[in-house]
Amino acid sequence: MNISEVKIVADSSADVLSIPEVPYASAPLIIRTTRKEYIDNADLDVTGMVQDLLSNTEKTTTACPGVGDWIEAFGDAKYIFCVTITSGLSGSYNSAMVAKQNYEEQYPDRKVFVIDSLSAGPELKLLIEKLQEYITEGKDYDEICTCIMEYKEHTGLIFSLASVRNLANNGRVSHLVASAVGILGIRILGRASAQGTLEQLYKSRGEKRALPTLISMLKDHNFAGGKLRIGHVLNETVAQQFKDMVLAAYPTTHVELYPLRGLCSFYAENGGILIGFEKG
Repeated sequence: MNISEVKIVADSSADVLSIPEVPYASAPLIIRTTRKEYIDNADLDVTGMVQDLLSNTEKTTTACPGVGDWIEAFGDAKYIFCVTITSGLSGSYNSAMVAKQNYEEQYPDRKVFVIDSLSAGPELKLLIEKLQEYITEGKDYDEICTCIMEYKEHTGLIFSLASVRNLANNGRVSHLVASAVGILGIRILGRASAQGTLEQLYKSRGEKRALPTLISMLKDHNFAGGKLRIGHVLNETVAQQFKDMVLAAYPTTHVELYPLRGLCSFYAENGGILIGFEKG
């Protein structure tokens, strides 16, 4: 399998715009208010969007890539590995599956493998990095399909959120829960469940108390110091503090931290942190 014949494609919830060595494309999701539309691509001013939404009191919605968007992202590659945000939050996976069917019917000699991440943000980033690794190692298509699904079973996502207003407006959490978060500095701590939903595990008053709990959550998932990716929404200081705590507890960890882009910033909201990691 020649690298020039291969392509990795993901929706924009992966927060990845490009990768080295392997062809890559991002299919943007869209965030909409009654007054404005934000396309989650390389041109999006994420900071501006987050600040706009802080004062927004009207309903917000999101839209996944359409079938045509996915097919455009596939380009003319012969072997495509496609990663989507969890089907528990978006129709992106279903749209990608229809695109796969249409693409393979039009080009019978081509193959598309669609992965429902059952997650978002940093966990997708880990899957993309592993796909890149497999491809550059020279694994064949079928082997990569098997290996990436095995790898997915050994990754996870945990989070700390200072607000869940947008999740409530989209019906992902109750408005009762949303009204309590943010009062007296309460943060919601949770994980992406095995079913691809956002599962609340703890409440913590203040960021300083939240960080040790996040370390304990890693321990509960048998984290042993592999890869860990920290995405944040305008909260680099606390993300760096958490990175330092991880390295103090697990010195062999390969950590990267970065600002989340549009879709993940919309759901995680100002001050939110998403953490993708490899399980032990």
